[in-house]
Amino acid sequence: MTNPTTLAERAHEKPPFYRDATIVKWIIQVAALALVLFSLFFLASEAGDNLRASNVPTDFNFLDVDPGIKVSEGIDTNPNTGGRALWVGMVNTIRMSIAGIAAATVLGVIIGLARLSSNWTVNKVGSIYIETIRNIPLLVQIYIWAAILASLSPVTLEQGPIHGWIHLSNKGLSLPRVFVSDGFYQWLVVMIFGALVARWVHKRQTAIHDASGHDTYPIGSAGGVLLVFAAIGWFIHPVFGFLGGWLDQVAELIDGTPEFGVQLALSAIFVSAAVLWIRSFLNQRRTPAGPAQLSDDDWFRMIFAGIGAAIGVFVVLIMWPGLSSWMINSSRDLFEVLGAKFGDGRDGAPFDAMRPDIVKPGNFANYGPSGLNLTIGFAAVFFGVVLYTAAFIGEIVRGGILAIPKGQTEAASAVGLRRSTLLRMVILPQAIRIILPPVGNQYLNLAKNTSLAIAVGYSDLVQVGQTIGNQTGKPLPVFAIWMLFYLAVSLTISVVVNFFNIRLKIVER
Repeated sequence: MTNPTTLAERAHEKPPFYRDATIVKWIIQVAALALVLFSLFFLASEAGDNLRASNVPTDFNFLDVDPGIKVSEGIDTNPNTGGRALWVGMVNTIRMSIAGIAAATVLGVIIGLARLSSNWTVNKVGSIYIETIRNIPLLVQIYIWAAILASLSPVTLEQGPIHGWIHLSNKGLSLPRVFVSDGFYQWLVVMIFGALVARWVHKRQTAIHDASGHDTYPIGSAGGVLLVFAAIGWFIHPVFGFLGGWLDQVAELIDGTPEFGVQLALSAIFVSAAVLWIRSFLNQRRTPAGPAQLSDDDWFRMIFAGIGAAIGVFVVLIMWPGLSSWMINSSRDLFEVLGAKFGDGRDGAPFDAMRPDIVKPGNFANYGPSGLNLTIGFAAVFFGVVLYTAAFIGEIVRGGILAIPKGQTEAASAVGLRRSTLLRMVILPQAIRIILPPVGNQYLNLAKNTSLAIAVGYSDLVQVGQTIGNQTGKPLPVFAIWMLFYLAVSLTISVVVNFFNIRLKIVER
């Protein structure tokens, strides 16, 4: 007769697979993933069937077809394809967003500091500005600016308010223009070397300061190095014109690359990235006694890294083989453009400037091409989004400064620092950590608010896309392009803001 099983032996018995926690967890996760993928496939199939039954086109063929439209302003006012027209709208939107972010940041900081001023007049002006601007809808402000500009006097040959420098009329605003000239790219090569040297000087001066405690001014030293390279490069930059021939040769080499080779290279990159990530992951789990025991989540991450690589290979080789051709053509075009920028006798000054002018080819005067011409649509949207966003940034700046302990201000005042030095050296460096995240949200809002330009006829992406959608009868593909573009813009702004946010984070010992 056998002895009954003891409790210890029963505790070490392996449970049935349907009661094993590891197996059950894996089954649930895989089943949930399969359910999600099946649901997405089912919904996409049903949507496609319904759209085809309703004769709603969803293809993107219009990108290669002449839309028969003209764009009021931009890098190409007479685009020959729908894709080119949308690209013009994207560039106009990006220009508006970048210029608006820069101007709103400067104005917002000034307004925020004005709200904290001990001067009664300055403080009240800042308060009235914020309480007024942020409580008027942005679209109304854009309409107001457009109406003001449209009601101005026509262009004349003696246009003011400062003739030859600032021209203001019902055609918009014309200002002096600074632009990159023929030698900019050669000069930029010199500045790249200067940036490397400046970085080395900054590290060295910082190390000396940490070792000795003496003031070495690393930022000022690095800035001085950059200025020296900029001055020297202004005169010697033509020597880098030979890079144009090299870039042309690179373009020819890329043009002769076989598509299958690019596909294999991309597949190798996906597989190598997965292998390196898994290897790094395992090294992080290594202990002095050897490899640590991996949990179910660890195995799950490594398996999904392998699956991600397999999906990438499948997309490159099977699902989207044309990706390699697109990469070859785009890379070739890029190096051809760069070769042209360095070649063809481009040895002029890196930068140039022009004053605005007024021309009268016929019966009516108009702004000439020399100045920086802001049309009514651009100026109305620019002033609207800048003033509106600056009001919110001003309150964020004020709140960030007030969040700094009062003892910091008292200590800085006790050692005799002036108010300007106190703000620049003590308060703002600490407040920027608090200010930056919410200011990043305002940057995102500004970029998306530029879509209101359609109300005043400015040719941004939304306005151009709506015109193309009406011309081709394909609004859904245009909507998809809008979504992808604004998603890319939002992610780019978030990445930049998070980069500086991480760099400013306090590192605890």
